[in-house]
Amino acid sequence: MTSPQSPRRHAKTPPPGETGQEALYLRSLCDRQVIVSIKLRDGETVRGWIEYFDDTMLRLTRQGQPNLFIYKQQIRTISEAGRKRTPRPESAATGNGMVADDSISTEAAL
Repeated sequence: MTSPQSPRRHAKTPPPGETGQEALYLRSLCDRQVIVSIKLRDGETVRGWIEYFDDTMLRLTRQGQPNLFIYKQQIRTISEAGRKRTPRPESAATGNGMVADDSISTEAAL
């Protein structure tokens, strides 16, 4: 019979290595098209919204700059920049490449 103060205790099972929460969070960022800041392992920080991701990489879409495919192993942190991407309305564009005044976003810049 074992006493309650016995040195033999049952060890807890370790937590699972993969919970699925990463994929849920990335899917949420993707669906909401939230602007994110991604800090890479080399110290560089890039901004944009996540358009696609899989098990090993993600695609960061940036306004006015080339899109990036980033391996997840190169990512140190992902943080939300606090605002949604505002797509440019097609009806607001004029023929000369200028945008009409009614397309100005009311969101505050960071």
